Amino acid sequence: MSELRTDITPESFMTLQAGTLPDLLGLEILEIAEGRLTGRMKVERKHHAPNGFLHAASIVALADTCAGYATVAHLPKTAKGFTTIELKTNFFGTALEGHVHCTTTSKHRGRTTQVWDSEVFNDAGKLIASFRCTQMVLV
Repeated sequence: MSELRTDITPESFMTLQAGTLPDLLGLEILEIAEGRLTGRMKVERKHHAPNGFLHAASIVALADTCAGYATVAHLPKTAKGFTTIELKTNFFGTALEGHVHCTTTSKHRGRTTQVWDSEVFNDAGKLIASFRCTQMVLV
C-alpha cells in the first residue's frame, strides 16, 4: 500500500491548480492526512444549473478533484502519475448557498489501482452526494 507523501500540502495543490477548472470553481483543499483529504467550495451562481439548483457537475468536480488530489498525495514512489478509469455519483440533496464540503477517504491503495470515496455535505451537515472513483496508477 502506498503511503502519504510528505512533500504534498494543501498549499501546493492550490498553487498547482491556478488557472484550471478547480481554481475557476473556487475549490479549496483544507487538509491532507494518511488515507484522507478534505476540501470545500463556496456555492455561487456560477455553480448553479439554469433551473437555480446546484449543478451536478459542480459537485462531481469537487468530489473528483479531492479524490484526484488524494491519489497524487498517496502515489507510490515508482509511479509516473495516474488516470481515472471509473467514477460514479449518487445525489441526495443540494445546497443553494454557503459551502459544500468534501471528505475523501481511501478504500483501496494497491500497486496498480486506488479506490477513493468522496462524501459531499452542505453547511448543515446533510449528505448531498456520494462519489466513488477508481484510479489507475501509471508506472
